[in-house]
Amino acid sequence: MAATVGAMAEPPPFAEPILHVDMDAFFVEVERLSDETLRGVPVVVGGLGSRGVVAAASYEARRYGVHSAMPVGVARRLCPHARYLPPNQGRYREVSEQVFRVFRSFTPLVEGLSVDEAFLEVSGLRLHYPGPSEVGEHIRATVRHQLGLPASVGAATNKFLAKLASEEAKPDGLLRVAAGSELAFLHPRPVRRLWGGGEATFATLDGLGVATIGDLASVPLDSLERRLGSSLGRHLHRLANGVDGRSVSPDGAAKSISVEQTFGRDLSDADVIETELLRQCERVASRLRRAGLAGRTVTLKVRFPDFTTVTRSQSLESAIDVSHDLFGVVRELMGRVDLDRPVRLLGVGVSSLEAAGAPLQLGLDRPAAWDDVSTAVDAIRTRYGDEAVSPARLVSPPDRE
Repeated sequence: MAATVGAMAEPPPFAEPILHVDMDAFFVEVERLSDETLRGVPVVVGGLGSRGVVAAASYEARRYGVHSAMPVGVARRLCPHARYLPPNQGRYREVSEQVFRVFRSFTPLVEGLSVDEAFLEVSGLRLHYPGPSEVGEHIRATVRHQLGLPASVGAATNKFLAKLASEEAKPDGLLRVAAGSELAFLHPRPVRRLWGGGEATFATLDGLGVATIGDLASVPLDSLERRLGSSLGRHLHRLANGVDGRSVSPDGAAKSISVEQTFGRDLSDADVIETELLRQCERVASRLRRAGLAGRTVTLKVRFPDFTTVTRSQSLESAIDVSHDLFGVVRELMGRVDLDRPVRLLGVGVSSLEAAGAPLQLGLDRPAAWDDVSTAVDAIRTRYGDEAVSPARLVSPPDRE
């Protein structure tokens, strides 16, 4: 069902050229394609072990409070009569490729965000459709007809608003935010709908009396910068005023390279945590160099046993692809995380990628030999395998009789 949030004066056709298409409960709906008994009943897809988490929940299960990223044990207590299924990642990737083929049959300007959602820029279809709503409805109908899957679509003047609109359109609907009505749509919504802020950020905003996005938009920019820092303050101020200058970047080169791991037992020892971070830095740096890439933005992800998740990022003047450099940044980021409890998950990622080989601005405390070491390590691993050589810290001591 299509709907429009509109201004008094109807904007010109295709004034809202950005679509966000989001497949509804994608993993669940893919499972239902091969098992009709799953239709109309609560279904949860996720890890079924003692530390498993919910990857997707049907709308029938969501009525009981089940949601993604929730521990499966909690989901079972909330909805014990649901059907619980392990993920079938191979099948999901296969169907995802079919979904994206449908998207690209409408426009080449498709930017995938995950296996089940994407941004599309559809202004090139202005001679074929009356407006973006009609494009969105045709996409939804095509996905339904060819693949048997529901999808929700948001149409707006920019990416941020289009994604919010698709969330409002769920399940299985379409919402267009008409040009000129952006703030009327945006400002009544909770401030936590803004992306880029964590719990500490929202706690600070709560202290300022900010409950809605409109409340935030009325806070002077200099006040936000003082409270949140210049970068985050400017970012949230722009979003609160409906400003998002990002264009749709068609899929192609990788946008980030990252690894993360949920541990079988929570980690409490700082040395063990650092060792695991070094292991992840080695993996990320190796993947960067194999792809001929380097990155300027490093992100650390930490999840605690209660599923509270914090991220810390740092942008660098020069792109890096060496684990020594990456680990140095990650250690600094880890110093900005309050380790007052055990750690369930760690992740390291590098984004703002570019072709490797650009001149590197070396610091006084960074010997250039680390580049030679990395080159030698890559050559050994290529010939003898990834386990042939590792940092000494990652090698277990031999058993002694």
